[in-house]
Amino acid sequence: MLGSGSSWLQLNPLHRDASSGGGSRQGPIYSVSRTKPAEVASVEDLFEFICSGPLVDKMGLTQEKVAESIDKWLFYGSKLCRLFQLDELYLTTPQKARFYHYYIPVFVWCEDQISQHASKFKDGEEIPPLVIGFSAPQGCGKTTLVFALDYLFRITGRNSATLSIDDFYLTAEGQAELREQNPGNTLLELRGNAGSHDLPFSVETLTALTKLTKEGMKMKLPRYDKSAYGGRGDRADSSTWPEVEGPLTVVLYEGWMLGFKPLANEVVKAVDPQLERVNKNLEAYYDAWDKFIKAWIVIKIQDPSCVYQWRLQAEIAMRQAGKPGMSDEEVKDFVSRYLPAYKAYLPTLYSEGPNGSHPNHLLLIEIDEARNPILGI
Repeated sequence: MLGSGSSWLQLNPLHRDASSGGGSRQGPIYSVSRTKPAEVASVEDLFEFICSGPLVDKMGLTQEKVAESIDKWLFYGSKLCRLFQLDELYLTTPQKARFYHYYIPVFVWCEDQISQHASKFKDGEEIPPLVIGFSAPQGCGKTTLVFALDYLFRITGRNSATLSIDDFYLTAEGQAELREQNPGNTLLELRGNAGSHDLPFSVETLTALTKLTKEGMKMKLPRYDKSAYGGRGDRADSSTWPEVEGPLTVVLYEGWMLGFKPLANEVVKAVDPQLERVNKNLEAYYDAWDKFIKAWIVIKIQDPSCVYQWRLQAEIAMRQAGKPGMSDEEVKDFVSRYLPAYKAYLPTLYSEGPNGSHPNHLLLIEIDEARNPILGI
């Protein structure tokens, strides 16, 4: 165990402007109160620490490979410390683990996937950006992971774009129509489950992004305003959408239900009869989302009930920071609308991989309740 929940870093109210270069979304900036000086680790000590991480073997990294690229690991670690406003000489063990056992190994894996993707094209051919999908439950830290990866891509001179499935929710008007069409179905009463997304808009956006291969080409990335209409949400005004420029190297696309596969009706009805409609809606999602994704990162949780605790922690932190946050009861109601889908679809996602994925382009990361990678699968 490398630390508990959100204790590894303390929230700082600073946020990076989502409209700044790269089209990345707002992500949390973290700082930590220095408690006691940590010993300055030698490069040898850090090398041993890196090699002890749970993802090294999974990624096929030998000690020799890590040793050959140790300068890159140190560079990435230094830049992440700057991003999260941490003193690299005073990292706690959980902070060091978060960078060197998680964020940097995942970045190295993404770099390798991009190299494999580029190798499929001949010299002079336009190379479309690689779309990497991040399938992970709410609250497990995927947005912060993507935030860190996006930063590392940009400081190493590559254009990246970040998208969330949340950006494709139906407009407020579309959500109202969905509720009217499914009276009494609490899973489709609010945004979240399959059926509450604008799939043609998803296809249009992802198709346009994959064509952003030349310098000077630009497009805006959609964003969703979850605070609109009393929290029911609406698509943000396009004037607020961040802009990305070509040539794009990578698109980082994250969401809680990416890669979910439709199941037999009797299976979903046994979990919750209301899922039958959601399961039917899910049939259209492969062509709208998953077929664009050529590399996958799946973050596996041990128990879906973790989602409730993580969401509660986030809302408490928001309230303590003076921002509007859900009450404990509202959090319970919110999460309850997602749990049936988790219970139905996660086992298949973990055992078979996402819809359309290939084992050579899939990284499965099991995390504990503290959101740290563990030796598992």
